[in-house]
Order: sequence, then structure tokens, then C-alpha cells
Amino acid sequence: MDAFINYFSDMPTAHRSALLIGGLTIFFLIENAAPLFAIKYNRKKHTGLNLFFTLTTIIVNFAMAFILVMSADWVTENEFGIINWIGMPLIAKAIIGLLLMDLIGAYAPHWVEHHVAWMWKFHLIHHTDQHVDTTTANRHHPGESVIRFVFTLFSVFAVGASMWLVFLYQSMSVVMTQFNHSNIKMPSWLDNTLVLIFCTPNMHRVHHHYRQPYSDTNYGNIFSFWDRIFGTYVVVDNEKLVYGVDTHMETSETESIVELLKVPFQKYRGHIQYDKEEKL
Repeated sequence: MDAFINYFSDMPTAHRSALLIGGLTIFFLIENAAPLFAIKYNRKKHTGLNLFFTLTTIIVNFAMAFILVMSADWVTENEFGIINWIGMPLIAKAIIGLLLMDLIGAYAPHWVEHHVAWMWKFHLIHHTDQHVDTTTANRHHPGESVIRFVFTLFSVFAVGASMWLVFLYQSMSVVMTQFNHSNIKMPSWLDNTLVLIFCTPNMHRVHHHYRQPYSDTNYGNIFSFWDRIFGTYVVVDNEKLVYGVDTHMETSETESIVELLKVPFQKYRGHIQYDKEEKL
């Protein structure tokens, strides 16, 4: 356990980069071999656009990383936060810390972004992808990257996360978000087993359906517990899904970096009201 903590306490930047690039590459290859949806679009253009937003996400997080480091050091030195106030062994700190950071740093901001109009305008850039695959994982407006960072920072204080726990959480988050956005056709037995604990592609894809109420379900990132606990978990036949956001379906908007960057500063478009409730 000491070696594990020492590694994540000072995780080399090269290793974190390798995790990001390696994960994208592995899931990209699996998608080609066993896709859920056949590729019928300009994948090179699609990948390039999503990698642009991946780069902006990296830049935003790198620019503010020193705040995260200072905060993690402070809570450690002052024994602040839930896992420091309650005496527990290191393995319990790791498990409970991961669960709470996923709740506060991922599930909570995701839910809020869907229910607060000005935040939704930043988050919907992620949802405008009409061909969800592993590269969609980091398709975030730079403004949303800031919002997510604030929630992650809050989770550090609430949980009492040391730097090793922060790096462990971020490492798992990167891999899991690439995984659960991937266009992989998974065997039912494997998905049904994994989804008991983790968010799988079959679970998360529902969240990318183009209209409500399905786009307001399955918010989880790493663990599936939170959607089950808070009543936002649904199961849907993935092959019936249509990706995108019904208010922004024009490719002139969804496939243009400039237009996507402008969306949060344009007039809010309320969700479309339909005559009939959709049953997938």
C-alpha cells in the first residue's frame, strides 16, 4: 500500500499523459473491431474536433493544477475532510474517498449542469456530438472545464483528499469516461456484471439520447451507485438511441469549433416539448 500511495503521490506527468493517450488509442482500436454503431461519418473530422476540445480541457486543468496541489497539501497537513475526521485504515480511505470524489466531483456537477440553464449552455457542447465514441469523453467547452474543476476542488476539501487520492481519482476518471463513451458492442453478460459497480457504455449511452427524459438519466462517471441511489438510473435498448441535442441538431453548429465555442454566450434554447412521450 505504501508503494501504491508513493506512486500516486508523485505520479509523473508522462504517466498521466500516457494514460490519456493510451486509453484513447485502446478504446479507439476496440471500437473499430467491435462497434455498436457502424461508422457512417467523417471520423477523421469528428476525431479532430473532439481532440481540439480535449486539448483545451488539458490546458485549463494544467493552468489551475497548482490550486489543486495546494488544496490537497492543506487538507493533509490540517487533517481536514471526512476521511480525516473519521479514523479508518488506508484501504478504506481509498475506497470511500474515491466514491465521494466521484459523487461530489463528477455526479453532482453533471446533474447541476443539466438543471441550471447557464451551466447547461456550456455542457451541451458535450451533448451535441451525434456520433458518440471514446473521443467524445473530453468534448467539453473550456468554460465547462472550469466548472468541473471547481467541483473537483470542493470535493478535495469535503473528502479530505491527499494528492495520491486526487491522482488516483483522476486516473480512474480519465479511463472510465473514455470507456463509457466508447462505441463498443459489449456482450450482455459482461455489461450486466460490470454495471453492478461501474458505469458501462451501455449505461452511459442512454444519457446521450437526443431528447428528454433520457438525456437526464445515467449521470454517473466511474460508479453506477449514485444513479441507482438518486433514482436517475434507467436501462434502454442502446440500438434505439439517437445521439445529439434536439435543440442543436444542425451540423453547421455541431461540427464547427467556432460555433460550438459561441454557444454558451448565445440565447438559451429551452428543451423542445413533444406531443407524445417517447418510450425506448
